[in-house]
Amino acid sequence: ILPMAEPGPQEANGKQEVPRKSLNTYTWQEIQRHNQQADQWLVINRKVYDVTDWAGRHPGGRRILTHYAGEDATDVFRAVHLELDVVQLYLKPLLIGELAPGEPSQERHKNSQLVKDFQELRKTVEAMNMFDANLVFFFLHLAQILILEVLAWLTLYQFGSGWRVTIFITFLLIISQAQSGFLQHDAGHLSIFKKSKWNHLLHKFLMCHLKGLSGNWWNYRHFQHHVKTNIYPKDPDINMGPLFLLGDLKVAAPWPTYSCRRHETCTAECEHVGQA
Repeated sequence: ILPMAEPGPQEANGKQEVPRKSLNTYTWQEIQRHNQQADQWLVINRKVYDVTDWAGRHPGGRRILTHYAGEDATDVFRAVHLELDVVQLYLKPLLIGELAPGEPSQERHKNSQLVKDFQELRKTVEAMNMFDANLVFFFLHLAQILILEVLAWLTLYQFGSGWRVTIFITFLLIISQAQSGFLQHDAGHLSIFKKSKWNHLLHKFLMCHLKGLSGNWWNYRHFQHHVKTNIYPKDPDINMGPLFLLGDLKVAAPWPTYSCRRHETCTAECEHVGQA
């Protein structure tokens, strides 16, 4: 830890200002030691935050914060939060310091030029208004899905469940379910409305009512996939365990014990995800 000197009082317009309390400064070597589930620090815009005690209340789930413990989370923080003015309020009580002046903004092993290029790309895309959704398009997309769903139900109601009817409504439902999968993906990414709340409501309607799946479960896994894409084992989408296993054999706990433990952990964490 490299403590900064306390600034002295300054005279401005004949009034003496109250000295501002300086922040502790940290090196990356110090920050990277706090990368455990019971001890989590992360960096956002060169500010250091201790999220250890707050991680369990994180609306996006504890796991994402654990993935970034001891790391810079500036870009992912900006990417997954729509209402930055609101979420910044949660950061204030967690602030414990900032990076030392001589420290880079990212970990030393990262390609700083590549990070800068992506940040410039985001600014360019934002300046071109490419993140502004066309609500008419999404309304028509939803209307198409609902029309196909209703048409399938009316066909079954009117003509019964014969083979020809079954094949016809299967064709309708394949289209509607595939399209609702694409639409729920956009809503789950909070990319349709400006407010997170409305995106979550649409996402829950599509996932829970039209597809019969859990919106919270999807967000819990998919957010991890995008914040740590293709990084094993943090990205759950590249876990090939259900299909095949690689590596040396290891002694594992019996399946019922493991299953129960995972069920309890996921259930507790998934409860928070839909509140972001």
